[in-house]
Amino acid sequence: MSFASETKNELARVVTEKKCCQLAEIAGFVRVAGSLGMTFQPGGSKFTISITTDNPAVARHYKRMLEEYFKVDTEIEVGDAHGPKKGHSYIISIGKEKGEQVLREVGILLVREGNNYISDGIYSDLIRSKCCKKAYLRGVFMGAGTMTDPNKGYHLEIVCASKNLAGDLKKMINSFVDLNVKTVKRKEKYIVYMKSAEYICDTLSLMGADAQRLTFEDVRMKKELLNETVRLTNCDSANTDRTLDASQHQMENIRKIQERVGLDSLPPKLRAAAELRLEYPEASLTQLGEMMDPPMKKSGINNRFRKIEEIANKL
Repeated sequence: MSFASETKNELARVVTEKKCCQLAEIAGFVRVAGSLGMTFQPGGSKFTISITTDNPAVARHYKRMLEEYFKVDTEIEVGDAHGPKKGHSYIISIGKEKGEQVLREVGILLVREGNNYISDGIYSDLIRSKCCKKAYLRGVFMGAGTMTDPNKGYHLEIVCASKNLAGDLKKMINSFVDLNVKTVKRKEKYIVYMKSAEYICDTLSLMGADAQRLTFEDVRMKKELLNETVRLTNCDSANTDRTLDASQHQMENIRKIQERVGLDSLPPKLRAAAELRLEYPEASLTQLGEMMDPPMKKSGINNRFRKIEEIANKL
């Protein structure tokens, strides 16, 4: 099971107590996962609503919420998943008797100048409080959200059918402190997404997926520890390479002096440093300094090798 599916399974177990938050969560889910139909009869046309998900736990969760909040009978139809995905899809159907009521309360069917119209954004009255914003976010994620397994990368996104909805959702999410999302158009859809590990952790917490947040943070910490270990190893390797390169250069200078005029030609202090380097070709300057009698600092032993190089360059 994917990380996104496990997250939705956890969110499907969240119990929303406040009526305003129940409506906000239902509204978010219906907005991104619902589709409208019409039935025509002598008394006039009626709206029908079909809400589709590929997660059975999510389907059961919203069937229960819809029935409790709207006192409406719903049905779940099981079909084959559409597109490249394998598995089943679960379609929650709301009959014509309550369709219009549901659409009005979730902010989809509105009135302008005495005429009904279908809104494609977020009805602001649904998300006046912070708790309702969290509930709405939970609903849209369960309806059209996905995220990458943190072992592979950091990416969370919600697919929106319209630019207006994506803009409203971006504005709502960015109203939370320290959260920031971006939008991009992908084919005919608009994507609200975040790539920051910190933002994703905070979003999981806001939606109520505390267990998944802990799992996410555990993976994140292990990856950061591994990256730090690799960085330190690379740093140590680079320092070792630099030490060996410097040692090789110093030994070349010493051998040049040894072959042409002999090490006895060097002043005693320089000769002691030269002989120590020949004996310990892989030692660092700090280590060589500690071996001197009396011990020297790194800068002191380095200064002696610089003078040896000046002598070698004159030969």
